[in-house]
Amino acid sequence: MNLNMIWNGISKPATVAALSLASVLAVLPADGFAQSTRTSGFQISNDQPINIDADKFDVDDRTKLITFTGNVVAIQGENQVKAGKMVVRYAGGSTGLAAGQGDIERIDLSESVQLDTATQKATGDTGYFDMTSQHFVLQGKQVVLSEGGNVFVGCKLTVNMATSQANLDACGGRVQVKLNPQSAPQSN
Repeated sequence: MNLNMIWNGISKPATVAALSLASVLAVLPADGFAQSTRTSGFQISNDQPINIDADKFDVDDRTKLITFTGNVVAIQGENQVKAGKMVVRYAGGSTGLAAGQGDIERIDLSESVQLDTATQKATGDTGYFDMTSQHFVLQGKQVVLSEGGNVFVGCKLTVNMATSQANLDACGGRVQVKLNPQSAPQSN
């Protein structure tokens, strides 16, 4: 099923992700159990259409859930999310949501989650966007963030979308970092 959904009028930011982790990848320290930094560009855009493709689409107004299953791909601008399953929890009726008058409260992603922007990629087993608290969490046995030749590995990435504060946790181990000096911006 190909679903072209445009939700421009939703009052809470209602997109799957505009994951911009360039500053995390540039400054995150290599040692420690959990590392924290600020991201300069992590934000959710609510001014562009969202296109969602999935094998199956279900709406349950009683439970306020929209479920996309099977090869889910959500695209907004240059940002893309892939997962085996995406569940959108909303307030209001589905008619209001489709007309841009509902509030998305949370988006849960499972079954091999991949987030891509023009320059970054993040992968994990599961993830969610909590629109009420403005938090994004990606977790799994191995969460991998990459940009160019820079790679960060942990098990849980938490981003506060309101403050741009990001934390990569190794869950009892150590965060692994590979920095490629050739990926740094060149000064003129």
